[in-house]
Amino acid sequence: MFNYVKESYNELVHKVTWPTFAQLQNSTVVVMVASLIFAIVILAMDISFENIMEAIYRTLAKLGR
Repeated sequence: MFNYVKESYNELVHKVTWPTFAQLQNSTVVVMVASLIFAIVILAMDISFENIMEAIYRTLAKLGR
């Protein structure tokens, strides 16, 4: 068990390439923009579906009279 922890630590310290602060900032901006675009697409789909369903219900209500 101790050997596993020692090897894991050694790999994290000496073999892993950690991103720079600038790379982290760029990645954060990309994720935020992608999340915003995704949220806007979902909002547009939700509003469209709501309007379509309202139109269908109004049409069916008129036919039922």
